[in-house]
This record gives sequence, structure tokens and C-alpha cells, in this order.
Amino acid sequence: MLTQVLNPSQIDIAATLLRQGECVAFPTETVYGLGANALDEKAVAKIFRAKGRPADNPLIIHCHSRLQLADLVTGWPPQAEVLMDTFWPGPLTLVLPKQPAVPDIVTGGLNTVALRFPSHPVAISLLQAAGLPIAAPSANISGRPSPTSAQHVLEDMSGKIAAIIDAGPTGGGIESTVLDCTVSPFRILRPGGVTYEELSSLVAVKDTLEGAPPAPGAQYGHYSPVARVVLVTGDRAKAEINRQIDACKAQGMKAALMAFTESRRPDIHFLDMGRDVSVAASRIYHLLRQGDALGLDVIIIEGLPEKGIGRTIMDRLRKAAAIVINT
Repeated sequence: MLTQVLNPSQIDIAATLLRQGECVAFPTETVYGLGANALDEKAVAKIFRAKGRPADNPLIIHCHSRLQLADLVTGWPPQAEVLMDTFWPGPLTLVLPKQPAVPDIVTGGLNTVALRFPSHPVAISLLQAAGLPIAAPSANISGRPSPTSAQHVLEDMSGKIAAIIDAGPTGGGIESTVLDCTVSPFRILRPGGVTYEELSSLVAVKDTLEGAPPAPGAQYGHYSPVARVVLVTGDRAKAEINRQIDACKAQGMKAALMAFTESRRPDIHFLDMGRDVSVAASRIYHLLRQGDALGLDVIIIEGLPEKGIGRTIMDRLRKAAAIVINT
């Protein structure tokens, strides 16, 4: 299959492909998504084949209008309405009871469905032009770092999907928060772009995954580059990072340090996470993929404070890591 690379002025071509049952990658404010008609079981199956995604891993349905929700869910509690009013469009996914029209392949056989309204203008235009709810996980091979540019998508999906809409790098760089609204209090199934602190200021939220049902992007190992990732946390992290760097050099390994700007070292390749967590959030997947482009053997990562968006970043880095060292 030849994968077309479209620009944002060619939304109509992408919308036609979606209506024909094909898969199209498109940008959101978080990462690039791999979309198909959410109500077409055969089209959705192409997502799973292209990604190599396990069949029991639910997908998120993207919408642009609350009028679409009547075909997808049986209803929602008043507290969910508060969150919709506050965070939609944006990086918050709500899990709600599904309508029978939603194929089981989308929900992993569950009686709930995950929904969000993206805020990226290209995603909104595509949803409006297609006139369909679009099921869309991240547009990468399962287990790989999520794509934050069309080039990342091409690395994983060229020849596997019909088209990619190239609208440049995404802004947020971290996937949406997935929130189960079928329990009381609501429960975070995957930390993401909307933080626990933001949610809990409006509604009662349980911030734990213990006993949680399967959630989009939360069941399996994710975000791993080819290079072995060593994540170092704790009060003595800098000393341990120095030890890890020395060990890599002694073994002749090609290594890099991924950390905040102020932790830069002149004697090792440096993957700069920036000067604050918001910048780090937009860069981590790009940096992990950059490590592979450099042919690294090891990426040593300095852990972040686990509050706000830092908790989300650390969730992704732990999933990417082969080794986690807590000092």
C-alpha cells in the first residue's frame, strides 16, 4: 500500500478515505492518532493490524460534537458533564456506558467506551469533514514511543495505512488522561494531559490503578525505543547517573543522558528535556526516537518530580524503561 502524505488543505481526501473504510493518521494536540470509522468493525480491525496491537486493548473514539454521543453512550452522570464543560475539547478521555452500536472491537469487549474531543484544529476539521466518530490510538507500532510528528508516523506506518495528514509537530506530546466515569468516585485509568490536581478540584477522583479495568494504552508495555532505557530516581539520582555513565563508557557502549538542561554533561551525548516539566512533556517521545536514530545502546534518564504533569511523564518513562533504579 502506498501511504499518501497529505497537508491540512487536503482534509477532504482524508475524510473520503475514512468513509471508505481506510485508516488515516492525523495530528491531535497530544500525539498523532491512527484513525478509522469507529462504527465500522472492518475498518477498526485495520488499526489493530497496522499497529500490531493486542485485540483486548480498547481504543479511544474521537468526536467533535456532543450530538454524536447519543449514538455512542447511554448517558453520563452530572459530574462528567462538569468535566466536559471544563476540559473538552482537550486531552481528557471519559469512559462511559456504551451503546450497542459501538463494535466490541473498539472496546475490547467491555460494556464501556472511551471518548474524547480533540482540540487540534486539523483533527476537528477532519472529524467534521468525515461526519464520523473516529477510533484512534496513537499512530505507532505497539510498544514504540508515541509519534509527535508525521515523520515518526512514517517510520512506523509507511506502507501500512492509506494516508497521513502532516501538520507539523504536535504541541502537548503526552496522551490524554483516561477517566472511568462509571464508578464513584471517578477513577483515573491512565494519567495524561489533564492532571489529578485539575480533576480533583472539580469532582471526586480516585487516583489509583489498583483493580482497574483495562484502559486504552494502559495494559501493555509502551513507549520503548530500541536502546535500553535506564530510569534513575530518588535523592541520590545524580550520583547514580554518573555511575551508570561511567559503566557504559567502561563497556564501550554508546550512551546518552536524557535530563533537564541544567544536568547537561559535556562528556556524553545529551538529550535535552528542557527547563521545566511542560517542555519535557512535549519532548520525551521525540527524544526517545532520536536515541534510536543515533544508534544508541543505552539512554540514561533522570527522573522528574511526580506531581502534576510530572506524574504523567514518569508513568510513560517507567513503561519505557528496561531498568528503574530508585536511589
